[in-house]
Amino acid sequence: MPDVDTAWTVQAVESIGSVPSDAWDRCAGSGNPFLSHAFLAALEESGSVAPEEGWSPCHLVARNADGKVAGCAPFYLKGHSQGEYVFDHGWADAFERAGGRYYPKLLSAVPFTPVTGPRLLVRPGEDVRRIRTQLVGGMYRLAERFGVSSFHINFPTEAEWRDLGSLGLLLREGQQFHWTNPGYKSFDSFLAALSSRKRKNIRKERRAVTDAGVTLHRLTGAKLRPEHWHAFYGFYRHTTDRKWGWDYLKREHFDILHARMADRVLLVMAELNGKWVAGALNFVGSDALYGRNWGGIVGLRHLHFEVCYYQAIEHAIETGLARVEAGAQGPHKIQRGYLPVRTYSAHWFAHDGLRRAVERFLDHERRAVDEDMAVLEGHSPFRKS
Repeated sequence: MPDVDTAWTVQAVESIGSVPSDAWDRCAGSGNPFLSHAFLAALEESGSVAPEEGWSPCHLVARNADGKVAGCAPFYLKGHSQGEYVFDHGWADAFERAGGRYYPKLLSAVPFTPVTGPRLLVRPGEDVRRIRTQLVGGMYRLAERFGVSSFHINFPTEAEWRDLGSLGLLLREGQQFHWTNPGYKSFDSFLAALSSRKRKNIRKERRAVTDAGVTLHRLTGAKLRPEHWHAFYGFYRHTTDRKWGWDYLKREHFDILHARMADRVLLVMAELNGKWVAGALNFVGSDALYGRNWGGIVGLRHLHFEVCYYQAIEHAIETGLARVEAGAQGPHKIQRGYLPVRTYSAHWFAHDGLRRAVERFLDHERRAVDEDMAVLEGHSPFRKS
């Protein structure tokens, strides 16, 4: 456990509503919409994140001697590993087969959101290393108080990740696929950077969608209306019922987003014969567009690629965003211009045997990630200069 400065206090609170929104957002910054007080509150107020769903909030708040909030961290007591996108089901299964009890555990993350961003949030002007140490110390103490098997920090920044290693956590790497914008003037200028075969394939896919009679709409801010959310929630439920069987996000969550975060939402909607047939929910950050949820009620070939990937790229180019993060997994994204990037997580275990076993596993996994990244980068669709 890291040394803790007794001049500071770290408190766990059972609701994001217990922290003043301005104090939280001052620590979180404005760059990443998922870390905002409004987004995390929408999850809790809608019931998407709640003890009965296996997510019990216990957010950490660090205060200085004057009582001011100097740092905070989204933190949850979890009864399962769903909705995390850093997979530890194998660790849980092995530990429980050996007679241990893996759940509950503690997790610092944004629920249902595999997006890299700070997890140890520090108010500007504070000593970053010092506040991070206080918050991690709070995680250790909470783990001891609850008697949990472990705590985990998913999708931190690389700088945080390295600090977490020095504070006693095991370090894990993964990968996602992001599209980056070096300053394209148009979608055609992006296509010009691709090999001829990939360029022709994307044009063919896009043409198939328009030839089918589909009209695409990019909606944000005042252009969003309740009818769009009603249709999109239907698409979302259709997808979860067909694939996962678990609708993580409740209907009220989208209503709250509409009321509080409409300017940070980009909803791409597909219309066919006067009806909404598919949609993709994106969030707008200061330098990135984040693709989150998709759904549709027609089996139209290539529609998913158009709604989720190509419309996002066009929006990023038109608005000058530096990248598009299209969510977890998906090597199929490479031929559409989304290249592999590393992601990070950090893990602590109370049981020495479990810790040693995971440490050995991570040594092998890191080498596998390195090899996989090298292979995938060799499949880049961009022209070789």
